[in-house]
Amino acid sequence: MKRVLIVLGFIAVVAGVAGCNTVHGFGEDLHHLGNSISNAADK
Repeated sequence: MKRVLIVLGFIAVVAGVAGCNTVHGFGEDLHHLGNSISNAADK
């Protein structure tokens, strides 16, 4: 039982880190898109 809890905890941590990185990457993509639109508007 203890081993199952350790495995489930590890999976939860990995999923949390992966989700955080995904959201962070999406935010960076939106930032670059905003910069591109702003630069195009300045031209």
